[in-house]
Amino acid sequence: MDTTTRRTRPSRDPSRHAAPQVFDYLRERIITLDLPPGAPISRAELQEMFGFSSTPVRDALLKLQAEQLVDVFPQHATVVSPIDLALARQAQFMRRSLELEAVRTLTLSEARDTAVERLETVVEIQATLLARGALAEFDLADRDFHRVLFELTGILDLWRMVRRYSGHIDRIRRLHLPMPGKAAQVIVDHRMIVAGIASGDPEKAQAALREHLSKSLAFTDDLKARWPDYFRT
Repeated sequence: MDTTTRRTRPSRDPSRHAAPQVFDYLRERIITLDLPPGAPISRAELQEMFGFSSTPVRDALLKLQAEQLVDVFPQHATVVSPIDLALARQAQFMRRSLELEAVRTLTLSEARDTAVERLETVVEIQATLLARGALAEFDLADRDFHRVLFELTGILDLWRMVRRYSGHIDRIRRLHLPMPGKAAQVIVDHRMIVAGIASGDPEKAQAALREHLSKSLAFTDDLKARWPDYFRT
């Protein structure tokens, strides 16, 4: 059986519809590079793993195709798509625009102290995970830091929209994360963002966020040199 699709048997949640379970399972494995660009995806194996019919598996793959995370070749194969830098740049532009406004709103909010406390908690969780060398969990906490910015601003639906378009830049981030010093720098950056919000100076908070997000694409050339087959030419 093709182990590129199956690593561990996912738990099936009877309270959820079938297709979203398959979609979430595959998408997470794609953006964390557990399924790297070019990896084949077996529909039959997914049906066996989840115990679902072909319909929810097909629907999940169509949704991944809409996010351009898989390439479907009818009657032939479905494979994880290469990383598309143009799509990554567009996602970065959208995310930066929204998060800059989010940190400005939080900095000027009467609930600023509560926001700072919440964000500091997430950063401390990241620091603990880094000390343990738990990079996969660190990555989840990294995403949670930015999700909390949207949640505290009351625009969580926009975070969900950002996530739909972030598959390509998330894979770039995941490639870069194990590089020496990268995870530690993320914590430094997050603390600077929180300090900016705590200061009550929106320009300071926005500058810290802009500096942090600018690093997501800064090392693309090096990553392409290391993993040329992972990127769309």
